[in-house]
This record gives sequence, C-alpha cells and structure tokens, in this order.
Amino acid sequence: MLAQVKARYLLVGAVAAGIFAAPVFAQYSGPSAIGQTSVAEILKNPVDDQDVQLQGHLLRQTSHDKYIFSDGTGEIVAEIKARRFAGQSVDEKTKVELIGEVDTSRKRPPKIEVDSLRVVD
Repeated sequence: MLAQVKARYLLVGAVAAGIFAAPVFAQYSGPSAIGQTSVAEILKNPVDDQDVQLQGHLLRQTSHDKYIFSDGTGEIVAEIKARRFAGQSVDEKTKVELIGEVDTSRKRPPKIEVDSLRVVD
C-alpha cells in the first residue's frame, strides 16, 4: 500500500514537472499602443529608450546578436538575442516586425534593442 502511494506521488510529480517545463510560445498579435515608425525618423531624431515598432528586413548579421535592419528608409543596427527568434526561420527576404527601444550613445550611432521579433506574412 505504501509503495503504491509513493508511486502515485512520483507519477503526479513527474507529470506536473513535465507540464511546467514545456516551453510556451504565446504571442499577442492585436493592436499596440506603440506607434509604427521608420528607421529614417529614428536616425534623424534618436530618443533614448523610445519604444518603437518597425517592419522590414534583416539584411545581414554583423556579430553574435547584431543585425543590420532596413525598412526601406534607412539601415540601423538591431540587437536581437537568439531567444527572440523563438524558432522562427528568418533570412534577408523574410519580412519581420521588430518591437523594442532605441538605444543611443555619443560614441556610436543609435541602435534598436529588440524585445520582440515576429515574421510578417
């Protein structure tokens, strides 16, 4: 009897651990309070920590987590951690939407720190 109780608790614990360990990739795709902007507008008047939403293409990778992004109005460095791709395959022909914030410095041109990347159909 005691062995059966222990086995049940072990089974319940294993199932619960499996459920909580499974990755969940939910993503909101409705309207946003962050207004659509352009790379040209960001480069013309960069505001540190400004929330931005851009659509365009990642043209090339320049280092581990840095990419050149273009929306047709200009090019800017986008810093994208690997987890932001969430298993999505992206190349220079794939249209993407980036949501993040502008990062400015006196020592370098502005860049975008990406919080979310979504492939746009």
